[in-house]
Amino acid sequence: MRLNRYLSQCGVASRRGAEQIVLEGRVSINGHVITNLATQVSPGDKVVVDGRPVQAEMPIVIAINKPRGYICSHGDTHERMTIYDLLPLKYQNLHHVGRLDKESEGLILMTNRGDLSHRLMHPSMGAEKEYEVVVDQPLNPEVLAKLIKGMPTEEGHARAERAWLEKPTKAHVVLKQGLKRQIRLMFYHLGYEVERLTRIRIGWLQLRGLQLGGWKELKPADVERFFKETAAAPRERVRPAAARKPAVQDDSDTFAPSRAKKAAKKVAARRPRPAGPKRTEKPERPKGRSAFSKTRRPR
Repeated sequence: MRLNRYLSQCGVASRRGAEQIVLEGRVSINGHVITNLATQVSPGDKVVVDGRPVQAEMPIVIAINKPRGYICSHGDTHERMTIYDLLPLKYQNLHHVGRLDKESEGLILMTNRGDLSHRLMHPSMGAEKEYEVVVDQPLNPEVLAKLIKGMPTEEGHARAERAWLEKPTKAHVVLKQGLKRQIRLMFYHLGYEVERLTRIRIGWLQLRGLQLGGWKELKPADVERFFKETAAAPRERVRPAAARKPAVQDDSDTFAPSRAKKAAKKVAARRPRPAGPKRTEKPERPKGRSAFSKTRRPR
């Protein structure tokens, strides 16, 4: 395993941050200071950073459906409920990828993988976050166009990648930025109050099937599938809700039981049946009692 990736899995830093640590001569392997970024770490190697030995943890990625009223913090001086209260003790050392404010709900990830956190949180990496937004009064296409154009806020220039209407007071907004309370501030700037805000997608991972307050550990194959590095989606103009579809790779329900059996049945039903011998003339059914009368209950 490449050294910067190993340090990232140890939780030392992101891959890019780990490269800087190596170049500064702060890493040694088996007692030898390493400054070569191409160095490989083998099983059994003793890796030391700033005089302290480090060891790679098993990579873990957890998806949580955060309820309203919980905060994204490991501890709170006001004794409010946190997302860590939703998890077993063995996951208390994970860090959350980004934040959702107390009044927001929906999908949030927790992991010990620094490289994944950096990839999903950095705007240049192209990871999208989709939100379902309910406001206090009807919206129109002009408002959505202003969201895409962007506006100045205290946190910086805030803008949406895409936005479309689902209902008069419900919109979908896609972001790559992660400014503090960004969506609420953008709508407030345009004269709207956000009544409900739910994150329903991160990368290609959708929220469907995960109950409110529930969590699930993702398999490595799921992580590669839903959070793989992809080129940024092209910017699109606002279109009517009926013609607009979210840019998702797969509409399968990640957190629900597999639909493979149902799909297989549909495929089997469409297959032509093999030709058999021609049927003879249908025999005449005897009059009187039904052919299934023996299996029926007496009235």
